[in-house]
Amino acid sequence: MESKMSDPFSSDSEALPAAGIMARLLPKGLSGTVLKDWMDRRRKSIRPWAGFVDQRKFSKPKNFGDLCQRVVRNLDTYHSNYTFIFLGLILYCIISSPMLLIALAVFAGAFYIIHLKSLESKLVVFGRELTQGHQLGLAGAVSLPVFWLAGAGAAVFWVLGATLAVIGTHAAFRELESSDMEELLMEPV
Repeated sequence: MESKMSDPFSSDSEALPAAGIMARLLPKGLSGTVLKDWMDRRRKSIRPWAGFVDQRKFSKPKNFGDLCQRVVRNLDTYHSNYTFIFLGLILYCIISSPMLLIALAVFAGAFYIIHLKSLESKLVVFGRELTQGHQLGLAGAVSLPVFWLAGAGAAVFWVLGATLAVIGTHAAFRELESSDMEELLMEPV
């Protein structure tokens, strides 16, 4: 009888708890708890969205020095908001491109099949055992033609460009908070 551990879709709830599924599907060193902790830290440090997009707080910087100060301070202040904007743009890009969805499904399927095969027995190619990283690379190589057909390269550059445009514009034109201004004031010598 085949082991129940190799079937995460079994109806037996005792066979595989939800945390076990995530731990098995993610590469070693990247567990579900690590991702959950990272997302929780981002959510806790997020600034209110109403203040983030308040139009009264936007103005043209006076000079290049003011622009640089704004960018540095706003990136530090709103880094969690910017992270969620980046993730939202990635999600929009994936959802709006059916071929990209298919390419991601092929990649996930290839990785899952390779992962299941490695659970049954060690995968050996040319006399060497495949590590988790090698398995991920093999799944990427299998799905590379589909990613190429889906235009994944263009999608990556679109997401990066849109992210830089949105975040750069916000960081450059959003006025500094009053608490940030107090830190920037220097005493006369």
